[in-house]
Amino acid sequence: MQSLNMPALTIGHFNLPTPIIQGGMGVGISLSGLASAVANQGGIGVISSVALGVLFHKDNMHFREANIYFLRQEIRKARQMTNGVLGLNIMVAMSDFDALLQTAIEEEIDIVFMGAGLPLHFPKGYTPEMIQNIKTLFVPIVSSARAAKLIFNYWGKNFGRIPDAVVVEGPKAGGHLGFKKEQIDNPDFQLEVLIPQVVATVKTYEERYDREIPVIAAGGIWDGADVAKFLDLGAKGIQMATRFVATDECDASDAFKQAYINSKKEDIIIIESPVGLPGRAIRNRFLDDVKAGQKKPFKCSWKCLKTCDYRTTPYCIADALTNAQKGLLLKGFNFAGSNAYKVDRIIPVKQLFTDLQNEYRAVREANMMAVSA
Repeated sequence: MQSLNMPALTIGHFNLPTPIIQGGMGVGISLSGLASAVANQGGIGVISSVALGVLFHKDNMHFREANIYFLRQEIRKARQMTNGVLGLNIMVAMSDFDALLQTAIEEEIDIVFMGAGLPLHFPKGYTPEMIQNIKTLFVPIVSSARAAKLIFNYWGKNFGRIPDAVVVEGPKAGGHLGFKKEQIDNPDFQLEVLIPQVVATVKTYEERYDREIPVIAAGGIWDGADVAKFLDLGAKGIQMATRFVATDECDASDAFKQAYINSKKEDIIIIESPVGLPGRAIRNRFLDDVKAGQKKPFKCSWKCLKTCDYRTTPYCIADALTNAQKGLLLKGFNFAGSNAYKVDRIIPVKQLFTDLQNEYRAVREANMMAVSA
């Protein structure tokens, strides 16, 4: 008899009892607190590496140096709180990507998730033999089968190693999106279409390298019914972020979480980010001011993102997201997934896992009853 529980997930040498991965959220929304809580429930807890030097402050330390210092601190704190599987999200578009990746490898984080660009290089000095022997697993985040194919081919040819899994993030995700604005609502670019395409592409590499390469669905996934839907489409795992904001252990301020609870469907909007990408966020006064043409004065201290032109952008996104994390929403805004307006309460991470399991079981039970009717 088929089990009604969510299936296990295998990535490399890790065998997880649940297919749930918590998406990395910056600035400072998913740190050691949230990541360790998720890992303790059998999922993959993911720390966001972005702009920790802006979020925290250390005297006489440059932002880049502070980024690395606090990243090490968060990884080590998480390790003290869990024996589970921990991941780190690194944006390829970050100007200190190499230093962040080097730190992740040195700290032997279990899995690195790499998005916001194509991860086609390692820090200077890494030979293919060294890359092949790194303990950390690597998982790119893509928005198309074409991107997945490009990455797998490049890694196989240049590194002698291929990624250990791939996350496919659809256009209903929160934060920066890997789609053009006109693609976001286009049926041809929805996650339901992308997953089978990437699964078919990855299958060729599974056969070539004689190993399992799980495809992970992400972007707009809300409940156990969504989990069941994307597993049925061929995904082996599910990455969720928005629902994890509404947990006690989320590292954001109470005001940040309350903005989710207070939001309505019409408040979830697409914005033009200073980094040159569309993004999904919760409308507030800060974003209204920006849309009206107001420029929020700032001084660019270290050009954190390669694609940001600080001379023309109306505000500093690192500052805005840091302020939001701290609850200073008149000086920032919340990134959020398309279903953020459905959040109505804050619960423990353990309760969220229980709810997802119950929702999943309800779908499977309904399907079995329909078949037997």
